[in-house]
Amino acid sequence: MDVVDGEMKIEKEYDQGFRVEHEGDDHQSRLLEGSKIKKKKQKMAIRCDQQYTTPPPPDLPIKFRKRIRAFGGSDIALVIQKCLFKTDVSSGHNRLSIPFNQIQQTFLTPQETEFLNLGDNKKKCSEMEVMLIEPSLRRGTISLRKWEMKKASGSATSMYVLVGQWNSVAWRNALREDETVQLWSFRINSKLCLALVKRRAKSNGYFIEF
Repeated sequence: MDVVDGEMKIEKEYDQGFRVEHEGDDHQSRLLEGSKIKKKKQKMAIRCDQQYTTPPPPDLPIKFRKRIRAFGGSDIALVIQKCLFKTDVSSGHNRLSIPFNQIQQTFLTPQETEFLNLGDNKKKCSEMEVMLIEPSLRRGTISLRKWEMKKASGSATSMYVLVGQWNSVAWRNALREDETVQLWSFRINSKLCLALVKRRAKSNGYFIEF
């Protein structure tokens, strides 16, 4: 091999080595850039979660606690916090729905649960008459039932409902669609009672009573 061929071979090997080295650098750069993008997306996801996570339900307002104590009530517990649907304030429906999957904690005794389970549909079902403290602090009574809502697919959704005087409760307290309400349970001499609280969102995302 003459000098020229030797020089060409050396240059070729150098060029190949240069390309390999730089290809390795490019690959490493892409990995680093991909890692940075991934971390940035993770941080953005965390910020979004923190921004849109629903704050924990607020405690029962003092004025309701005083009202309950005045009646000799105890065992106060949050049943549900929900946004009112159109059907919750429609006079044609005359009921407040309490979906099972939104109930915060068990509020019925085993005996009460068994009693309400005796019904098989919304036209023929057992009901309990319970005392209700309205958002205005007015004391009244309301009927509690269990409904099985049939879907088009053939499956059913279970829920409790407040019926009977619900239209009057909604009208007296000016309940509106998309408002947030809480339903609390308490006991007077072991008898189930309920309290309904209206809430409104503050600028920081937390709720206060209306």
